[in-house]
Formats: sequence, structure tokens, C-alpha cells
Amino acid sequence: MHPVIARNRLRFLAAALCGLSLATFNPVVCAQEFPNKPIRIMVPWAPGGNVDITARTIAPALSEILGQQVVIENRPGAGGMIGSAAVAKGAADGYTLLLGSSGTITVAPALAKTPPYDPIKDLALIGPIHSVPIVLTASAKAPIRNYREFVAQAMARPGQVSVASAGTGSSNHLAIELLARQGGMKLNHIPYKGSGPALTDLVGGQVETMMDQLTASLPHIREGRIRALAVTSKQRAAQQPEVPTLMELGLPDYEVITFTGLFAPAGTPRPVLDKLQAALKQAMARPAVKERFAGLGVDLIEADNKSFETYIQKDFANWKTVARESNISMD
Repeated sequence: MHPVIARNRLRFLAAALCGLSLATFNPVVCAQEFPNKPIRIMVPWAPGGNVDITARTIAPALSEILGQQVVIENRPGAGGMIGSAAVAKGAADGYTLLLGSSGTITVAPALAKTPPYDPIKDLALIGPIHSVPIVLTASAKAPIRNYREFVAQAMARPGQVSVASAGTGSSNHLAIELLARQGGMKLNHIPYKGSGPALTDLVGGQVETMMDQLTASLPHIREGRIRALAVTSKQRAAQQPEVPTLMELGLPDYEVITFTGLFAPAGTPRPVLDKLQAALKQAMARPAVKERFAGLGVDLIEADNKSFETYIQKDFANWKTVARESNISMD
């Protein structure tokens, strides 16, 4: 038999074996052949936000390591649940992955009475990426220069001060609701389909303020297009040390941070997950990736997968309790 024909037959056989049921699955062959086509990373938000920036930071490194193109697909809507559900309920073959965040992994599913996916049962962790605080910002065109003036405006105009978020049910939305409750304010939440379009309107002055991940807001803060009023973490952010925390500003119980991680559908073959997990670790160790994330103001998550999975389970359970006790729902 001609060598080229023989190689093609072997490739066809390997691909066929990878698609068979678990009863006849050949993990060694599948691990050797994966990936043999481009891989998609689903970003369940519009371009320009924290999750989108994160995906586009790791994608080039993953492409080089895996030897296949890694492309980004943005599919926003329903607080990130549309794109997330597409992955969770999609083919478990390793070719469509989810750049998940606290908003889509632990918050939105906790707020929905009938979520389209179970983040614990329907998704498999490839690995954690980073955590980042949320920042309360104001448009440079708004008459709000600091947190004290924000509170004054909210008290003087109950329910009228607009606060944008990446979408209903997002972690940013929940941060707004918690701020309103703990600060005794009534705010006007304006949900968008992702941080990108919300930031555009904030810069343009169509909305007065916004809660967003520091990652996406930082370039606009540095350029003076928006003002940072407060961060939601326990400690001040290293990239904006002059910005106080909400704890410092009189809300001692206020803390909200967000995380990102890479996920695959549950049921993805173990050899494929192993390859993806190893590739993500290599990508995160690259100096160019580390430098990019350092410039974005995020903290890389050093926890192993088992510890991070435990954290996700606890965070999900916590937000379910908060949603129930506060009567917050996406439905």
C-alpha cells in the first residue's frame, strides 16, 4: 500500500475512534490525534470586556502550543448564559471551550430559577486563569468625581443615577445590587450585552456610572475618559493604589471579586482534557502572557484544579443563598 494512503487511513481510523461511544473509545489514539482542527473559545459577552480580553490574551499562546488555530467566538445575551449554555450542552470533544467567569459560572445560574445549564454538572474545568476586582467608575462627563459625590447624587435623586453593567445577572449587576442595599441607595441599573458597549456609552456620557471588572475599565481610567471611584476587593488594586476600597469608604462587609477560567463540556474525554490542561498551564507560564495580564491589573490564580473546583462549588452555593434571601432573580 502506498505510504500516503496508509497514513490517510490511519488518520481516518483515529478520527472515527474518537467519535465512537465510550464502550469502544480508544483514549490513546484520541489523545494522539487531538487537536486535528481549529478550536473555538466561546466568550458569552460582547467584544471589549474583561472575559473577551482574557480569551484574546491566551488564544495565541494556546494556538502555538496545540498546533491548531484557536479562534474566539462572541455570543452575548441573558447575562452570559446563552453562550455558556451552547458550550455546556454542546459536543464534548474539546473543540468548543468556554471562557467562563464568576458571572456565568456562579452568579447567573444562581440567580435563574430555571438555568439552562448546571455549572457544576455540565462543565469540566480545564484550569483557572485570574481573579480581578470590580471597579465603580463615573463618566468624565458626569458631575461625579469621587464616591462621596456618587452617594450624594444617589441620595438627592433616588432611582435616577444610572449604573451600567455587562448584563442582567452578571457579577457586575450583583455588585450594583449589593452596593445599593449596603449603602442604603436606590440606583438605576442599566444592563448591556457585555462590558464593551456599556463602556462605550459610559465614555460618551449616555450613562453616568458603571460597575465593571478593572481589566476592561483600566485603559479608559488611565486615559481620563472615566473616573475610578472605588474598588470592591478587600485590598486596593495594585494597578490603581490611589483608589479606595468600598470597605474603606464605610461598607465594612462589602467584597466582590470575579474570576475567570477555561472550561469544556462535561464528558470531554480525559486524554483531551489532559492535553488542554497542560496547554493552558504552558500558556499561562509564558512571559508575554504574564506581562499582558500584569498590565491589565489582574491576579493570576495559583490554586490547583481541585482547590479551584471546591471554590466554585462554594461560591455557587453562596450566590444561590444570596439570591433566595434577597429575592433577586433573572426570571
